[in-house]
Amino acid sequence: MRELTYAQAINEGLRQCMKEDERVILLGEDIGAYGGIFQVTAGLLDEFGQERVIDMPISEAGFVGGCVGAALTGMRPVVEVMFIDFTTVCMDMIINQMAKMHYMFGGRGRVPMVLRINIGAGRGAAAQHSQSFHALFMHIPGLYVVSPSTPYDAKGLMIEAIKNDNPVIFVEHKKLYVEKGPVPEEIYTIPFGEAEVKRKGSDITIVATHAMVIRSLRLAEEAAKEGIDLEIVDPRTLTPLDKVTILESVKKTGRLLVADEGHKTCGVAAEISAMVAEEGIFDLKAPIVRVCSPDTPVPFSPPLEQAYIPDVKDLLPAIKRMMEYA
Repeated sequence: MRELTYAQAINEGLRQCMKEDERVILLGEDIGAYGGIFQVTAGLLDEFGQERVIDMPISEAGFVGGCVGAALTGMRPVVEVMFIDFTTVCMDMIINQMAKMHYMFGGRGRVPMVLRINIGAGRGAAAQHSQSFHALFMHIPGLYVVSPSTPYDAKGLMIEAIKNDNPVIFVEHKKLYVEKGPVPEEIYTIPFGEAEVKRKGSDITIVATHAMVIRSLRLAEEAAKEGIDLEIVDPRTLTPLDKVTILESVKKTGRLLVADEGHKTCGVAAEISAMVAEEGIFDLKAPIVRVCSPDTPVPFSPPLEQAYIPDVKDLLPAIKRMMEYA
């Protein structure tokens, strides 16, 4: 099968949906002629024109709110907010409007829109362009939260998000945009709420998101040399969360490590850990471990930033400690 980068896979999902349904429109900053800051929308302006690929001014609250209105009136907008950091200026539109309109009007209004954002440190972009607070959106009823880690998943989940009649927060990772993987040419979807076991193992379950999936797979190669067999579970969507697959894996291995680039306090890893503690505690042989970013802003200094990002350097000691429990 041919290979695409993560960015190309999302681009193809957008293109195919736009060809199939003229109600699909794109809005955001620099998404037109420039092709998006990470080139995810490259070429779409030439193909679909300015009426469907619309460059917006630096006014996130305005154009996200505009997309809520467009969705309510029958369009299917996909809006890009350049970095997750910038969602802070349009939280009223996201939390009070986008997430609530369907409920507030007794189901008579639908908001079929996708909000594309990206997370992740590692590009020297400092504390206002490198955050990973995607867990915040899990806290808001009415929003789907999607977290692809591979090009295959990115395309399938994007198409599913666009076709969905509910508002979707589509969380990409900026360090994954250049990662390559097999992607079918045809249109396909991946249902929300279905995790995937990226690697089968018997000793420790690692539930990982985004770039932490790739890092955990690298870890598994090192761990295997020391006789530790890791199972890697990728939730793929955080809301809804596939509890069944996670709990079945923990029942098999008896150990759980949750790896996410968000902050440790009140984060994705905290929620998954709490769920397993409530529903699968008698299957555990060892305490649950979380490997996340520290509860500090992302440093600008390259050495400090590399120390800040959770990676194999943090995962390997953690799994070794877990194996000390019988």
